[in-house]
Amino acid sequence: MIALTLIVLSSLIAVTPLTTRSQSGRQKPPDPPTNSNTRPRQISKPTNQQSNPQPPSKPRPKEDADDQTDVVRITSNLVAVPATVVDSHGVAVTNLKLEDFELKVDGQVNVISEISRAETPVRMAMLFDNSGSLTEAREFEKRAAVKFFRNVLRPVDQAAVFSVTTDVTLAEPLTNDSRRLELSIESFGKPEGATSLFDAIIQAGAYLKPYPGRRVIVIVSDGVDTTSRADFDTTMQRALADDCQIYVVQTGLYENANVRALAAERRMEEFAAQTGGAVYVPKSAEDLDDAFAQISADLAQQYILSYYPAQDKRDGKYHLIAVRVKTRPNARVRARKGFVVKVHDRV
Repeated sequence: MIALTLIVLSSLIAVTPLTTRSQSGRQKPPDPPTNSNTRPRQISKPTNQQSNPQPPSKPRPKEDADDQTDVVRITSNLVAVPATVVDSHGVAVTNLKLEDFELKVDGQVNVISEISRAETPVRMAMLFDNSGSLTEAREFEKRAAVKFFRNVLRPVDQAAVFSVTTDVTLAEPLTNDSRRLELSIESFGKPEGATSLFDAIIQAGAYLKPYPGRRVIVIVSDGVDTTSRADFDTTMQRALADDCQIYVVQTGLYENANVRALAAERRMEEFAAQTGGAVYVPKSAEDLDDAFAQISADLAQQYILSYYPAQDKRDGKYHLIAVRVKTRPNARVRARKGFVVKVHDRV
């Protein structure tokens, strides 16, 4: 009898772990993923690709910003050249194709990789001169700038506002909310202080640099710089390296057309000519309104030509660009005059 009891207990002990394993076995293991590439890793694309118009999630650290402001950071080495084309009457030519254009670098013809139209997003910084040199017509300048943002900003575009006096202040970060930009401009008080315009151009270029799309700086100023740490040549190099077009609405000259103002006008013209922008010198309130309208139209009608510079052009030096429409000899092209790609910028 005792032997029989021991046999039964041994059987129960042997069965118990098997029962536990059977219960855990009813938990269905997770199904293996049907496609391991459901979310492929994003690969950097040239700056003219518009799959993600939002700004980078991690802005460049402030401590190394100065080291990077003189570098065109294009992961594929693709150089974008916004170009405005008009006929002999100044009317925009809008039906051109890639094969209509010719692009030369340092005098030699280069292959244009691709062409796109003005659907490419715009990242814009408006530099609004709030120094003491501009007091007359201040309120109208503010109203004209507000109207400009209302007319030019599309959902894919973003703009920022900088206040320029002795110090340069980011009054409104990049946004596509025109109302926020308007409120920022309307909040500007009485002009006072000196003008650090060159420093403002450098700061705006560095600010726009991490963002994809066309980078545009719009200057509303008499162009007279009095307190910048940077000089004209340094500022020009930075603007070209940061790949920014510069448009200038040069106000105040008709009130005080002295030698200093005329020198400032020539510098503003050089900024615009080298970067593919334009200068407008309004003589009246109506002219000022028209100047902003012209900039808006210009941005809406541009072609964006893209090409890959040869290995020997990625040397950190300035290289000349010349663009023409070979199928229309009478067409006039306004585009940037050069580019800079540093050798250590290659990825």
